[in-house]
Amino acid sequence: MRSEHDIQNEIRLALTKAGCVAFRCNVGRVQTIDGRWFDTGLPKGHADLYGFRPDGQVFYIEVKSETGRVRPDQINFLDTMRKNGALAGIARSVEDAMKIING
Repeated sequence: MRSEHDIQNEIRLALTKAGCVAFRCNVGRVQTIDGRWFDTGLPKGHADLYGFRPDGQVFYIEVKSETGRVRPDQINFLDTMRKNGALAGIARSVEDAMKIING
């Protein structure tokens, strides 16, 4: 089984070949040397990848492995993006991602 990281890299390459601009989001929380916690600043559930097609249409893609589980906050984020005109969805493969960006 391929890892989520491998799938994400395959999707990023395919998006670039399709003429899209895509960004990978590094989200998480880290503890600073003085013990304080630092959040990356992205909203909870933010998709792993986002970007836009050559025509300017914005997309958000949550990447999951074959068995990866989608959290409620991720579903909420994708729903909110769709309600606001973006293409958004969950991709477990390059084929899934291309279906999302092709509407």
